[in-house]
Order: sequence, then structure tokens, then C-alpha cells
Amino acid sequence: MKKGLISIIASAALALSPFCESTAEAQQRPYNGFTYPAGGKQGTTFQITAGGQYLDGIDKIYVSGEGVEAKLVEYNRHLSPQDIMLLREQLDELKKSKSRSSEDQTLIAKLEKRIREYVLRPASVSISNMVIAEIKIADNAKPGDREIRLETPRGLSNPMVFNVGQLPEYSLEPLPTSPQQILGKEGDSLRRKRKGISTEEQSPGMMSSSSSQKDIGDGAVRINVPSTVNGQIFSGEMHQYKFQAKKDQHIVISARGRELIPYIADAVPGWFQPVLALHDSKGKELSYNDDYRFKPDPVLHCKIPTDGEYIFSIYDGIYRGREDFVYRITIGELPFVTSVFPLGGKVNEPVSIEIKGHNLPSTRLTPDTKDAEPGIYPIAIKKEGFLSNRVLFALDTLPESLEREPNNNVETAQKIISPIIINGRIDVPGDKDIFQFEGKAGEQIVTEILARRLDSPLDSILKITDEKGKEIAFNDDREDIASGTNNHHADSYIRFTLPSDGKYFIHLKDAQNAGGEEYAYRLRISAPRPDFALRIVPSSVSIRPSSSASVSIHAIRHDGFDGDISVKLRDAPKGFSSYESTLSGTQEVSQISISTSLDSIDKPVPLYLEGRANVGGKEIIHDAVPAEDRMQAFLWRHLVPAREFLATIIDQNYTPQRASPRRVKKK
Repeated sequence: MKKGLISIIASAALALSPFCESTAEAQQRPYNGFTYPAGGKQGTTFQITAGGQYLDGIDKIYVSGEGVEAKLVEYNRHLSPQDIMLLREQLDELKKSKSRSSEDQTLIAKLEKRIREYVLRPASVSISNMVIAEIKIADNAKPGDREIRLETPRGLSNPMVFNVGQLPEYSLEPLPTSPQQILGKEGDSLRRKRKGISTEEQSPGMMSSSSSQKDIGDGAVRINVPSTVNGQIFSGEMHQYKFQAKKDQHIVISARGRELIPYIADAVPGWFQPVLALHDSKGKELSYNDDYRFKPDPVLHCKIPTDGEYIFSIYDGIYRGREDFVYRITIGELPFVTSVFPLGGKVNEPVSIEIKGHNLPSTRLTPDTKDAEPGIYPIAIKKEGFLSNRVLFALDTLPESLEREPNNNVETAQKIISPIIINGRIDVPGDKDIFQFEGKAGEQIVTEILARRLDSPLDSILKITDEKGKEIAFNDDREDIASGTNNHHADSYIRFTLPSDGKYFIHLKDAQNAGGEEYAYRLRISAPRPDFALRIVPSSVSIRPSSSASVSIHAIRHDGFDGDISVKLRDAPKGFSSYESTLSGTQEVSQISISTSLDSIDKPVPLYLEGRANVGGKEIIHDAVPAEDRMQAFLWRHLVPAREFLATIIDQNYTPQRASPRRVKKK
């Protein structure tokens, strides 16, 4: 085959640019809608597939942290009908050749695959352009979540979760582009069974969702435990996994779906809703879960009744699915924390945390709080080298105390002195906790619950009464846009002025009258503490050579703070700078311009923005947290925190490749 034909095929089949590309589209920020699998085991090398939009010219993949390398293998843009016509013609030319080289055979296979998987109307155009990359994870890579981004000459995509795991991995074969479903004909769109390779243990590898091995049966994939399994749910699919377990093992099955992709803009309720079920070999259901407390991602735990085979299943709660319905499940006799108490402590003071859960090596944990800044931190416990799930723990500067029972009525109310943070629990369903304090007329008081934002299932209600029982203030929920993926803003907040000298009572209960050892809270009672937090949106900036670009700064004001906040780059790397931007008064959103004197950089550069404000003669400084503005279910928008704020420099010389419609003749 002649060289000219090869180059045209490469242009059409690999670059796959459209014949006509609008200027507006060319300037769109690269978008990554999913990454599959969304992680891998330490010490392994494997391929991932990412689906997105505006990815022409992609040449790099960026993964945060150390120990993970990513290399682009292939980019397949969604084809137009004209592209398909051209590829069919070129495929025919190749097949007519009487002397085909190994290179020709490779091209034939690639073209046949692209034509076979062609979808005229994708279920979601925004994820129909596919990137294939090779991931290499070092043996000593730190386990836990990273961020993965796709890089094009026009900048960086939004980040997606990429997890470095410790367990052997199993992965189903990646889904090709899903077709758009026609109302009333959903059954017609169910794809053929996916072909896969061996169901033997991979670390990681690709398997079929429907194995042909007779000893598995019913389409279940055989796995060994402990392990991690990865898959993508298509419309109407249920995936099943079969494993051996022994009597009295406490098996924990924990799914991540919504955690991997917090918001799917064109799906209701706005995310993948995984459902887990566990059955024995006779089909008896042993455990079922469709939500873990208030979180959409389910967790099962079961004490195995007898030696034998067991099957767990995963599917979407309303049987939806497509490429971005990605899951990652860990299964085994693994440590899992269900509750901690207290939910926080004071900085620079030792604290002993009571831990409850499954397969835990101990019931106490003592984190190091020395020199830590106030804030919320993830903590985990380790057993036999394996980390548990992460739970949240808060640190503050106020005095701390524990709730003391009985305090269920005004007569037995626990007496407190402001300022203070009370660590307590709504111990049983219907429980109420009541606290008494004394105040002066005109004094401003803030009462705030920190519970749901620390992953407690408590849905708090706060009420303030005077000593005669008259209600002074009441609150159920208060929105906190800083809480990211938390869609139920269930933590209560009241800021009020005392009408007279005297005794006042704080009444706290759960809105559904629920309760239990996991229904913990932190109740702050203090004078207002004016403060702020900042979010940078988006979490990356693409700048033209020797030019500037702007990003948005969102101010989250606490306890009535209405002062000016000045924002600028902190410790700017060489070649980058910014003018100071100010959010005045009650202003919540502003722009900040970031400049560069450089023409190019080898890799994305992390930048740090800080905000400064004067409160009562004291300067307060906070770093801005990068975030992505994400849409939920066609309407609501949320700021989802990211790990890094990165800068890239646009390649102004880049010109998108275009597939030529002309016929190519062999010489």
C-alpha cells in the first residue's frame, strides 16, 4: 500500500476532525466526562478510556501527585456520516490489495472496529470523543485519590477522580459510544454482549460482563477477594460477580459511582445511582443497599453464614446507563469505618477518637493535631497494610466540651458558657439535646451545627427559646456552597440578637426524629466570627503566550462578614503574575486576571491564590480552593472542589487536523 493512502487513513481514523469546525468550538475548553477504569493497583500498567468533548490535538494526560505516569495511545473523535463514507472507501481499497503488509492488517482491523462501533446519534455528544491512554503506577505510589486531566494545545480539561488502589483489580471491557435511546423503544437499544478476554484474575485486565465459562453460570464473573472491580453500566444492564467466602467472614462491599462523577448534567437526578445486592449460591438475598445513609453510593456488609459461593450484583436504581455510568467497587474482609466520635477537636490539643465499624484493628485513634490549621481533614485507619475508607474530622480554635445526658428537657438542660463547641450525639430515635446559657440584651449569638458536612446522617433542627419558653429563632437547613457535592444542606445555622438579659435555651433534634451512635454533631455557640472562604472557578487557566486570562473568584462569607477581600497570586512561579483583585462589601463573585511573560511551558504549572481581609484590626489570610462549576439535572449548579489550580500556555501555532473527502488512488 502506498504512503499517501496511509497518511489519509491516519488523518480520518485517528485524528477524526470534522470537515467543518466552527471557531467557537475550537476555542471551547477541553471537557472530560468520564475516565474508565477510574483507578488501578500500585505497581501495574494498563489502559484507560476517557470520553469527552473539544479534545482535538490532545497530546498529554496529566495526573496529580507522584508515582503515576500517563501516555496517550490513541484519540478517536466521533465520526460524521461523511467520515464513515470515506473510511469505507479506504477500507475497500485496502482489502483489494493483493499484497498486504502487517501494517495494512493493523489498519484494516482499526477501520473495521471504528466502522462497527459507529453511532450516528450518541446518547451524549459531550462524551462521544474517546481517548485511550496507558497508565503506569509505581509500586510505591501513595494509595488514594488523584486527579486526571486531558491536555490539548488549547488547555487542560476539568479533573476527574483517579484512584490508586492496593488490591488486585478486575475490569470489564470498555463500552463503545452508546446510541441515543428512542422513547418507547429502549429495549431496541440494548447493546450486544461485550466480547472480553479471560476471567482469570487481572491486575488490572479487561473481562467480559457475560462470561462463557460453564462453571460461572448466569453471566456472573468469577473473582477472588479481596479485590477491586471496575465497570460501566449500560441501559438495562446488571453486572454480577461470583466469589468464594468462608463462614463468619465479615465481607464489606463498597461501591463508588457518584463519588467518581459527582454530576452528570443531562441525567436525572444528576448522577449514577448504584444499587448493590448480595445473594448466596441458591439465590437467597443476604443484603441489599441503594444508598449509604444519605449518600447515593451504596455499601454492603454481611457476616457470611456458611462456606461457599456468593454473588453480588450492581445496577442503576432506575436501570439507566451509558459510558459515564462508571463504578469502582472494593470487596473483601476490609476495614470500614461507620462512625467516629467526637467529630472534631481543638488545634494543638490531643484528642482520642472512638471508632466503630467493620474489620477494624482498634477502636481508638489519636490523630496528630499539633500545628494544624483549623479546618476539615480526612482520616483513615490501617489494617494489615490496607487503608479503610476515609472519614472527616474537624479542628477549631474554640474551647471544646462533650454533651452530657440527661439533657432532654429544659429542667435538665446542660449549662454551657459561650464561646464553646459541644460534641454530642442524638443517641436514640426521638432524642433531644437542650443546652442553657445566659446572655445580655443586644448581644449577638451564633449557633451552628456541623454534622452533615462531616458525613454524619443527622438532619438537624435548631430552636432558641427564652426562659419562658417563647421561641426566639428557628432553623432547619442552611445552604453552604463550600460543601461541594453535598446536595442536602442539612446543617442548621442561627445568628440572632438577644432581646433581653436572662437565660436562653438551645433545642437540638433530628428532623426525622432519627438517632443512633452515628448521629454525631458539633454545636458551636459563640459571638459572630466574621470570616470568609474562596473558590477559584474553573480549576485551570489557559493563557496565550505573553498574555493574560481571567478566572472567577467566589467569596463565601461567614457570620455576616461584609468587608473587602483582596485576592492575588501567592509565591508566583517565574513568568507568572497577577494584579490584585478586590471583592468589596457583600460582593460574592469577581474576576482575577493572571498573566504570563512566557511563550510556552513543558507541563502544567500549579498556581496558588490567596485572599486577605481585615477583621477587627486583624488580617485574615486564606488560600483559594480550586473548583469546577458543575450542572445537575439540566438546572442546578454546584461548585465541586478540585485539588489543584493549574496554568497552561496555549499553542497558538496549533491548527486542527481535517479529514479530506477526496478519493485516494493507489499507484
